[in-house]
Amino acid sequence: MLKVNHLYKSYRSGGNTYEVLKDVNFQVKEGEFVAVMGPSGSGKTTLLNCISCFIPHDRGEILLKGEELSKLNEKQIAKVRNQKLGFVFQDFMLLDGLTVFENVCLPKVIKEEPYKKMEEKAEGLLKMFDIASIRNKYPAEISGGQKQRTAVARALMNDPLLILADEPTGNLDSRSSEAVIQAFVEAKKKLNATTFMVTHDSFSASYCDRVIVMKDGKVYQELTRMGQPREFMEELLEVLGRMNGGERL
Repeated sequence: MLKVNHLYKSYRSGGNTYEVLKDVNFQVKEGEFVAVMGPSGSGKTTLLNCISCFIPHDRGEILLKGEELSKLNEKQIAKVRNQKLGFVFQDFMLLDGLTVFENVCLPKVIKEEPYKKMEEKAEGLLKMFDIASIRNKYPAEISGGQKQRTAVARALMNDPLLILADEPTGNLDSRSSEAVIQAFVEAKKKLNATTFMVTHDSFSASYCDRVIVMKDGKVYQELTRMGQPREFMEELLEVLGRMNGGERL
């Protein structure tokens, strides 16, 4: 579904060049839930921004179902973002003047799809993520976890090829974080959704199929979950601790 081949990205400042991504290679298969972890400055967010085409990369390839994104013009990239990618941000990015139901429907409204079809799709997602009871409430009236589950439902409205999630549990308490991660798990099970998530949270990452650990702009290690999330979290903590000088995080 997603292939990243020999990706490089650098920034220039004050006559100096700073390499942020250095020959990054990986792929995400259809229906996988994959996380990227690593310390600040490891290149996680830059990688996500390159994949979403919010910033250009220097060289390498980013292919979404065989389509090389760097070869697209601005109009084509906008179409990819609207129809093939779903986004979930740390700060929710819901529209305060719209209800939960209206926020979820927004991608279909932009595409000017028939209301009946839109309503059926939205209602199904609201039930799936246990937010149907708050469908008529506004973002200011609901919890952070409910806001993020609304954002996940919205991201799925157009049946995207790939969901890009940037620290989706970063502003949430542990209970809300678990509910949001379960929403991604449900999307994988019931919709075969493919999700690529940047996170610093080992608990959230422990529910993923794979975790790509980055350090200094490179892929340090890839881990595949073989057992239960708790066991995988222990494995993640060991790897992260080793990467940071032998101390458990």
